[in-house]
Order: sequence, then C-alpha cells, then structure tokens
Amino acid sequence: MNWKKLYRLYKEERLTVRKRGGRKRALGTRAPMAIPQGPNQRWSQDFVSDALADSRRFRTLCVIDDFSRECLATMVGNSLSAVHVARELDPDQRDTRPPLQGGQR
Repeated sequence: MNWKKLYRLYKEERLTVRKRGGRKRALGTRAPMAIPQGPNQRWSQDFVSDALADSRRFRTLCVIDDFSRECLATMVGNSLSAVHVARELDPDQRDTRPPLQGGQR
C-alpha cells in the first residue's frame, strides 16, 4: 500500500499517524570535566565481562583513582550484586578515603 492511499484511509477514519521519535540530542553545551589535581579527588569504576574456556561468564569491577591511575579495588565474581558492590565501596570498610565531594573535605 502506498503512502497516498494510506493517508486517504487515515483521513477518512480521522486517525493520526504517529510521528516517529527523532534522535535525542544533548541540550546546551557540556562543561569539560575537571582534571584532578591530587589523589582521591575523583574515582572511576568499570564493569568488565569475559568468559572462561568452558564458556562460563564472569564479571570484574575495577575502581581506579583518576589522578594516580592506582587500582583501588577489584572484585571478581560470577554475579556481582549491588550489596556486594556497596560493601566494597563502603568507606568504613576501606583504608582509602572516598573521593572529595564538591572539591572540599
């Protein structure tokens, strides 16, 4: 069915064609991320997934200090639940202080 016939049928039935959503674009300009000037100012975390030779999957959580590039924590497991991740990132359980909030301690 061509678009003219479809349009005519929609007009007869008083229907409206749903518009497709366009590409989402960022509003405004983004501010560049500040470069850390010392350790423990900003941390990054990343989940990495891989498979063993017997096709079992495992995930790794890496927490890295962006200034010193030091790996602060690494968790490896078949399933890393939110409870385990939160326990690992809990500042009371760590010997490393968490990153600065708002640039001040």
